[in-house]
Amino acid sequence: MEAPIEDQEIASVTERPKLSAWLWQPWYAKLWWVAIPVWWLGMAASARIDFLESFYRGALAGYLNILFFPMTALMVLGVGYVRERLDDFVGQGHGMPLSADEEADEEEVFFRRRALEEHERLAKRWRSGFDPSDPRSGPLWIGSPLNPHNPGYINPHTGKFNAS
Repeated sequence: MEAPIEDQEIASVTERPKLSAWLWQPWYAKLWWVAIPVWWLGMAASARIDFLESFYRGALAGYLNILFFPMTALMVLGVGYVRERLDDFVGQGHGMPLSADEEADEEEVFFRRRALEEHERLAKRWRSGFDPSDPRSGPLWIGSPLNPHNPGYINPHTGKFNAS
């Protein structure tokens, strides 16, 4: 018998991962966010200081512009948060684990299906090599009168010979 609803634990919203824990809590995140305005202030100062101007016009500065772009930091630091949120959508399985025999049967079905797909793909590619109307057939397609680039091609719409 289940306990009444009042006695059951209710999952609160605070159990969700907080975005700030991923974007600001780690030391590398703090360092990155502090370095971003320093980088862009240096770029603004490069308009007046020749030494900085030569640095900010270099190839390395182009890569660092991407690194210190705020959206880059947001995307990279937010990956852990998104992973954790997506893990919440996929619940843990409460079923029984597969036995060794069941697991072997699943693997056998998987490998059979994969072998069949591989066979069908190779057979289709093999058949195309002997079809004169298929450009993948190489020399057969080059000499085929169905090839519009062949000088002996007759256009079925106009009935004219391609004498180009």
